[in-house]
Amino acid sequence: MVYGLHCYIMIAIFMLKQKKARQGITKTIESYNRNRKCNEYPFVTIQLPIYNELEVVHRLLWSAAVIDYPKDRYEVQVLDDSNDKTVDLVNNTITEIRKQDVNIYAVRRPKRIDFKAGALAYGLSQANGDYIAIFDSDFIIPKHFLKRTIALIHGHDKVGCVQARWGHYNQKENWLTRAQSVGIDGHFTAEQGARGYTNLCMNFNGTAGTWSKKAIEDGGGWQGDTLTEDLDLSYRVQMAGYAIQYDFDLECPAEVPNNVTALKSQQKRWAKGSIETAIKILPELFAHKRFSILQKIEAFLHLTHYAVSLFMSILFMLTMPMLLWTPLPEFDLILAIIWSIVIFSAIAPCVMYTLSGCILKKGFFSFSHFPAMLAVGTGLCLNNAKAVIEGIMREKSDFIRTPKSGSSNNERKQGRYKAVNNAGLGYIELLSGLYCLATLVLYFQTEKYLFGFFIAAYAFGLTVFGLLTVRSEMNG
Repeated sequence: MVYGLHCYIMIAIFMLKQKKARQGITKTIESYNRNRKCNEYPFVTIQLPIYNELEVVHRLLWSAAVIDYPKDRYEVQVLDDSNDKTVDLVNNTITEIRKQDVNIYAVRRPKRIDFKAGALAYGLSQANGDYIAIFDSDFIIPKHFLKRTIALIHGHDKVGCVQARWGHYNQKENWLTRAQSVGIDGHFTAEQGARGYTNLCMNFNGTAGTWSKKAIEDGGGWQGDTLTEDLDLSYRVQMAGYAIQYDFDLECPAEVPNNVTALKSQQKRWAKGSIETAIKILPELFAHKRFSILQKIEAFLHLTHYAVSLFMSILFMLTMPMLLWTPLPEFDLILAIIWSIVIFSAIAPCVMYTLSGCILKKGFFSFSHFPAMLAVGTGLCLNNAKAVIEGIMREKSDFIRTPKSGSSNNERKQGRYKAVNNAGLGYIELLSGLYCLATLVLYFQTEKYLFGFFIAAYAFGLTVFGLLTVRSEMNG
């Protein structure tokens, strides 16, 4: 219920604040770039951390080469940890790009320590820019990216980072990418917008952002002790006195996972990493005097929101025992109030996603694809609950990157890289889906139908994710 109420609050804040805030950001950008000479722009280092990215690295590097920014005022660091043919592709692409008078070079570490965080830290030690723009391999850098973000950070000493909004260039590839796009839009509209346009702690999302090098250093630098180094650094930088600016109108297109196993791998990393970060950050943040009670409460909900998956898993497991061993109460006023609160909380994400879609002028798309989004949410609950438990238990694991295929709305591809697949969990998900189906049948036998929708959502989501996971394992 608390997390549901949080959704309503965030979308309300965004709707109230967004118009004035976006107009102010636009004016700042226009004022900064108006009549500015080329030599007056600060020097920027663009960091592109990659690891075995044959499908997408070529377009990423070329997007960095053609941005609208003075060529002598930026450099491109390709932080290449690859150990396959990506190395040759990177070298060949760099050779071609240099012919366009772009300062681009590869940085390769002797050892892949601390994964992405280690790569960013290693590159930072060699970076010549006072500002650092970071993009993951599945993104395409908009031409106007630097001129927008630099305008919001250069000369603003207490702005540590500028985060752009993620877009999706394979949104229409299949039902899974459509569902994810709805969820991501909700995050980058209601949640990030509300945090960015008020004095709440927000986070850099790991990519599509520009940092102040000094802010990174003052915040303690990139650290690899969690799986979400971006979330970790974001909070440390804000505790050091910096703010993170959000540019909603700067859309950076990216690829969303187009299969269940890739999505589960990504979500596990995010879920486990956020809990690791919460355990690391919250004690210090709660003791910090510069943050208000409301800021601390919102930060707690932000860092622990993946714990909802644990509650969801417990809920579906306990539903059948409750039906079997607990007498069903009469549907009186008190029970009606309780269920009204449950429903009000349950539909909160739908409201948030739909209103976020309306702001992005795709409200019907968001609303019509909410059933698929619901299937993704229920289908992921065991996967993410397991990750949350691992995070609480402080069980260490490697940073498993999300494989990309290079797909787009116009061209669908099967990537050569495969996600790490947990077939054992897939069978558990499949059995859990059948368990929820049996629960649904039992519920209908009580001649109660109104709330069967929720049990059906678990049955469908878990069964689909279990089947797709097991099938992926069987297909190799």
